[in-house]
Amino acid sequence: MTDATRRGLRTAVQALFTLIAAVPLLAAAPGIADIPVLAGLVGFATALSRLMAVPAVEALLPPWLRRKGADDGGS
Repeated sequence: MTDATRRGLRTAVQALFTLIAAVPLLAAAPGIADIPVLAGLVGFATALSRLMAVPAVEALLPPWLRRKGADDGGS
């Protein structure tokens, strides 16, 4: 699997988790009062992205989501 495909899959997984967190908000009619919640979801997506880059978490990911060379300490 190419590195570009792997990065795309990681992004898709992160987006899926963020959308799952947003489902209750999206089920109702979002209004102007929901802007802080949407900003929180963007923060959640950012934190998830950063978390997946931590080497300890990287080791827990399935092989098809790991960065190339992540198991030997390289990137």
